[in-house]
Amino acid sequence: MQRDPRAFLWDVRESSLAIQSFTAGMDAAAYATNEMAQSAVERKFEIIGEALNQLATLDAALAARIPDLPQIVAFRNQLIHGYSTVNVSTVWNVTQNALPPLVDVVQSLLDELGTA
Repeated sequence: MQRDPRAFLWDVRESSLAIQSFTAGMDAAAYATNEMAQSAVERKFEIIGEALNQLATLDAALAARIPDLPQIVAFRNQLIHGYSTVNVSTVWNVTQNALPPLVDVVQSLLDELGTA
């Protein structure tokens, strides 16, 4: 049975909101010294990248509406496979600058698609 594309979008939204919760009240310096927050954030980015990768396989047209999807999946691959060293400041910058627009796009798509 094929998974509903909305489930992948939901995974992205929920993981994104969790990242925002994990980093609330932190600045870059606090994040850089908090190994538990770093691990939690990286894990949620892995989930986001995998969900978007699966969405692209299931519904390419819907996935194409998510800006920078290939870069998001590549970021996930870097985190998991260590193709290149992803430093703490890079993860922090992605969290602060790229994540909020992603949440907005994904929420908009979920609103458009409605509930099951």
